[in-house]
Amino acid sequence: MTNPDLQIDIRDEVAIVRLTRGAKRNALSDGLILALRNAFETLPSSVRAAVLDGEGPHFCAGLDLSELKERDAGQGHAHSRLWHAALDLIQHGPVPVIAALHGAVVGGGLELASACHIRVADRSTFYALPEGSRGIFVGGGGSVRIPKLIGVARMTDMMMTGRVYNAEEGERAAGFAQYLVDEGTAFDKAFELAKRVATNAPLTNYALMHALPRIAEQSADHGFFTEALISGIVQAAPEAKARVRDFLEGRGAKVSKS
Repeated sequence: MTNPDLQIDIRDEVAIVRLTRGAKRNALSDGLILALRNAFETLPSSVRAAVLDGEGPHFCAGLDLSELKERDAGQGHAHSRLWHAALDLIQHGPVPVIAALHGAVVGGGLELASACHIRVADRSTFYALPEGSRGIFVGGGGSVRIPKLIGVARMTDMMMTGRVYNAEEGERAAGFAQYLVDEGTAFDKAFELAKRVATNAPLTNYALMHALPRIAEQSADHGFFTEALISGIVQAAPEAKARVRDFLEGRGAKVSKS
């Protein structure tokens, strides 16, 4: 499946997935959501990490409201589940995904960003959930993912009052992003991180993407048991054994203060 609003480029084992609907502030149409789902479902096996970016001054301004027709309850439910399937392939797909945020990260754009594993924001970034003022509700998984980043109270406030967080508040107070960089440099930092992540052992990255979030939601006793299982599986991989051997024999890099 191809879509003129989505561009995919592969560099150094990193897939760059870019929304190219800049004239519409990269608003998410149904076709674009399907293209995103297909992109992450069919990444080549050589890809070890991905960067999700948006063309132009904005990452993504959310749902394309021009497509919001008079749906009945069943159609609305099916539309939401379409988004769930696509964004789940980002969060629980084959490779870690780093989002390069800039400008508007609004509504469905924030839902999309919250499905990524690492978020880099530049100083032009702002976050909002305007669904409350528009008489609608999040439908792309935001009610599950976003409270895990910022808490239920902050999300409620954003949707009820229309509160907008700027880049600094979003990184330091709310926790939308893990990195804050100068304007215009989010993609460069995201790509740098993706290249670093791509050098990790694939099974370790898989465990961080798929096991860690589930362990965090388990009871302590179940979490400890799951952790032990995953730890045993990961350390038994041939690549893990080789990396530990390299470190013990002086060939692996030591942790140092940056």
